[in-house]
Amino acid sequence: MNPGKSGLIGVWDPFVRWGHWALAAAFLIAYVLEDEILVVHVWLGYLAGALVVARLGWGLVGPRHARFSDFVYPPRMVFAYLRDLLLFRARRYLGHSPAGGAMAVALWLGVLAAVGSGLAAYGAAGKGPLTGAFAAAPAASFVQTGTDGDEGRKKRKSPAAKFWEEVHEVLASVTLALVVVHIGGVGWASLAHRENLPRAMWTGWKRAPEEGEDGGKGG
Repeated sequence: MNPGKSGLIGVWDPFVRWGHWALAAAFLIAYVLEDEILVVHVWLGYLAGALVVARLGWGLVGPRHARFSDFVYPPRMVFAYLRDLLLFRARRYLGHSPAGGAMAVALWLGVLAAVGSGLAAYGAAGKGPLTGAFAAAPAASFVQTGTDGDEGRKKRKSPAAKFWEEVHEVLASVTLALVVVHIGGVGWASLAHRENLPRAMWTGWKRAPEEGEDGGKGG
């Protein structure tokens, strides 16, 4: 798309923008809720996983700046960009920068890993689509809590459920750490490039390339 009179150019299509914010909301709300409202936590996990899978597909067939071919760079270019960004001399990219593309991929993988381990934990507890995969595993047991009757029994998780729950918590925490780094990096890049990147991801519009700037791979 050619720049308009305002000097802006459309970069992020609606699917990229809405998917980005929906994924961020789904992951963060699910992380905060944890076991407080388990059913909501689980369904937000399903949503987050579906959004990532859809975004990966869009990375193959979507418009130019949504495609992997536009923002996946070799590691040497990622580190070179980070070095230059710290020194406020990094080249501006119209789409994702090399570091931005690497972080996007890392976040998607982190969410998928967290969702996958959460499904395993849920399945080991006898719930969800992976229940059958844990049919032969030791079942949960009950322990007496000191009172009479069924109310005095407390369910103890199976070894498999405890293992996958711990893995899920670790992976979710690692992904949250990536989110924090991502937010910091976006803030730094916004200062370095004199551009409000969160607003660009909301509206889809960015400042048109100036002389000497790169619009991305191949242009």
